[in-house]
Amino acid sequence: MKTHLPLTLLGGLSPADFMRRYWQRKPLLIRQAIPGFKPPLNIAALKKLARRDDVESRLIWREDGAWQMEQGPFARLPKAGEPDWTLLVQSVDLHSDAASALLQQFRFIPDARLDDIMISVASDGGGVGPHFDSYDVFLLQAAGRRRWRYGRQQDLSLQPGLPLKILSHFTPEHDVVLEPGDMLYLPPQAAHDGIAVGDDCMTISIGFRAPTQAALARGLLEAAADQAMARIGLLGGPYGEPPLPGRRLDALYRDPDQPAVDTPAALPDALVQATLDTLAKVRFDDALAARFLGCWLTEPSNLAVFDAAPPDGIDLASDWPAGGMLELDRRTRMLYRGRQVFINGETAQAPASAALRALADDRRLACADPRCRRLGSAARECLADWLDAGWLHYRPS
Repeated sequence: MKTHLPLTLLGGLSPADFMRRYWQRKPLLIRQAIPGFKPPLNIAALKKLARRDDVESRLIWREDGAWQMEQGPFARLPKAGEPDWTLLVQSVDLHSDAASALLQQFRFIPDARLDDIMISVASDGGGVGPHFDSYDVFLLQAAGRRRWRYGRQQDLSLQPGLPLKILSHFTPEHDVVLEPGDMLYLPPQAAHDGIAVGDDCMTISIGFRAPTQAALARGLLEAAADQAMARIGLLGGPYGEPPLPGRRLDALYRDPDQPAVDTPAALPDALVQATLDTLAKVRFDDALAARFLGCWLTEPSNLAVFDAAPPDGIDLASDWPAGGMLELDRRTRMLYRGRQVFINGETAQAPASAALRALADDRRLACADPRCRRLGSAARECLADWLDAGWLHYRPS
């Protein structure tokens, strides 16, 4: 994607301008971001998804003025004529090629931040109440109309005792109605409230993950702990790979100068200090952080189910096809950094060649691409394994 060229999707802004002026800063209303937009799924298909036990869904409604919420799957859903209900279907991109293709339009933002597509269907008056999200979101109107009130406010206190996170005090700055193809971008903690205007209202939320510092710290420490155990041969690498280089930590604690004590339950100062000193021997570096993040951020959803390739398919390891296309499965997550490639929670056992980086960036790779000629045997074996696992697909010419 050429990030300096204007996009209709962004109201004529280039991706570079949008990221510099709006991303994580302020809301942006975009009229006809996708002119003539057609939803990736119709309402009947979404309701069918909500009946499945491998799909995450919620139903939200108001009863006698009180908010109610129920988790799917749903054997029965309200009729379109019943007012004030909203059905939310999460991670639709895992179940629909068309929804996954829509997600690709937002890849001017790093894949490491992309989360999923959630689609809501609502009857007249349906909504989830005034709230805020802790992540960036694009709200694309797919069908019907929805009224959005939104703005930035300091008071983010929530009403207690509710099944939903509803703001106690909502003071919107803007009031707009979105038609099909219109889109609203909201940065984190922008207060907003969307209410369906009429029946058959469909809104698509393109959300972006935002890990907390606590989650990053915990993950890095866990990776470091696994790395330390791998260095003394008690485990494999943190994700089944060979351990990264670093100092061994197999020396036993020694205290030859420990005197006799009359307070045996007191924790020795020397043991506390030895524990702290150990941290100085752990290598918290780029390689460890990249391996942790790459594997963690590509970990597939527990709802993602891959279809294995048929046994009579091609063998990329031994017989490279002259034509055709390799395409990542819509559920596959793939990242790279430096010479490391990460795919579906694993580190690839091959360096990040130009061909593998192109596959990750474009999510497809022509077999006749000149970069494929430089693929080594390790990379071809990886591609063959991914093909067998259903992470990758071959499309003949």
